[in-house]
Amino acid sequence: MNNQPTATFRPQNPWLSGPVTLRELNELVKDGRITEILLGVPDMQGRLKGKIFNAPVFLERMTGGTEMCAYILATDTNMTPLDGFTFAGWSQGFGDFLVKPQMDTARMLPHRPGTVLVLGTPVNADDTPLQVAPRHLVQTQLDRLTELGYRLKVGVEVEAVLYTQDESGRAPVWSHNLDYALQHRPLVTDFIHDLSSKLTDAGIPFEAIKTESAPGQVEVSFAYGAALHACDDYSVFRDIARDVAGRRRMVPVFMAAPETGTGSGLHLHLSLWNEHDDPCFTHHHGQQLPPLMQQALAGLLSALPHMAPLYAPTVNSYKRYRPHSFAPTRYNWGYDHRGCAIRVTGHRDSTRLEVRLAGADANIYLALAVYLAAMVHGIEEKLPLRAACDGDAYTDRSSIPLYADLSEALQHFEHSTLADTLLGKEVVDHYARAAHAELDWHRRHVTDHERQHGFR
Repeated sequence: MNNQPTATFRPQNPWLSGPVTLRELNELVKDGRITEILLGVPDMQGRLKGKIFNAPVFLERMTGGTEMCAYILATDTNMTPLDGFTFAGWSQGFGDFLVKPQMDTARMLPHRPGTVLVLGTPVNADDTPLQVAPRHLVQTQLDRLTELGYRLKVGVEVEAVLYTQDESGRAPVWSHNLDYALQHRPLVTDFIHDLSSKLTDAGIPFEAIKTESAPGQVEVSFAYGAALHACDDYSVFRDIARDVAGRRRMVPVFMAAPETGTGSGLHLHLSLWNEHDDPCFTHHHGQQLPPLMQQALAGLLSALPHMAPLYAPTVNSYKRYRPHSFAPTRYNWGYDHRGCAIRVTGHRDSTRLEVRLAGADANIYLALAVYLAAMVHGIEEKLPLRAACDGDAYTDRSSIPLYADLSEALQHFEHSTLADTLLGKEVVDHYARAAHAELDWHRRHVTDHERQHGFR
């Protein structure tokens, strides 16, 4: 489903806003109003990597594809080339793969006037999509869902912490609880206003921006939409947020636990719809959940423990999972229960599943791909749903606990036959290798907290 808005002119803005069609793009390049085109590929961390092209040259020569070094899907957070992947490594010399532009993703970037972003699909030598590419992983699971006769709509909520960035070091922009505050210091008010304006001009349908309870923490929520578009919008949002903050000498930090005692989540709201665009999760208070919703929820609870490194990919991810923190510590579910891993929320036709497992450090494409795979598993196997948690979710002994750290999660992931079945052995091996690299980095490096502890 393509429900992205078409490009529109704004009187106060000489540039187009939002998505642009190929026909519009050709005209704008011809008129000299578009001068550069970014071709971006979501990497393993969910960041957009790619090349900046001269716009006329791109349209003349690159719409069929261009080569990029395959290491962009085989690096750690620091862009260090990692060895041991099937398609990239020192034994292969880190060669190129072809990236095919998906021209239906073209959109104007309001923070870079005269620039259009196009997302690309890495392909193999036989022209098939690279299985481990994050965006393709989502599409693969969406195709499985389509075969069952359903479509997925997704709403996104993410938290980040704003830090000052100057010669005196870094600190959260504010130090006290501003949850639901409507009055902010001018710096914060200007940031929120500018971010809101830039997201609107980019055609990103956000719903709200609010400050949170932790120092410097802000939450942005996005309107419901088609699954792949929701992921793409979120990727562009992160780049826009960094630009808007950076112009004010601030930086938004997307970590699961940016400070001791602070957790930032990436919550995905999921609902299924049939081929007639009717909601399948409609629920009335006091009644049982629809059978399809029960099966999807049971699939999430059954399969997600097998695939944790794809929605909790870093050492830091597991420091967010603390009792009574609004982050889960057990694989359980409940009605409007923010202590559970999965919260049934909404009313009637808007009923949905809010999966609260991923932190702000997660790659949204990978998190959504495994959530989809788990839901499809539950539907295909008609899995029974265990009882909801109706008490303290953190002391719910009827559900299994989340893993204590990435090492424990990785052990279950790389030896799971269910993960192999749902994602494919190639995908499991690829992201297990990435998790090993994350653990190896932390084993080799001394942290500030270790030094502080040692000095005491």
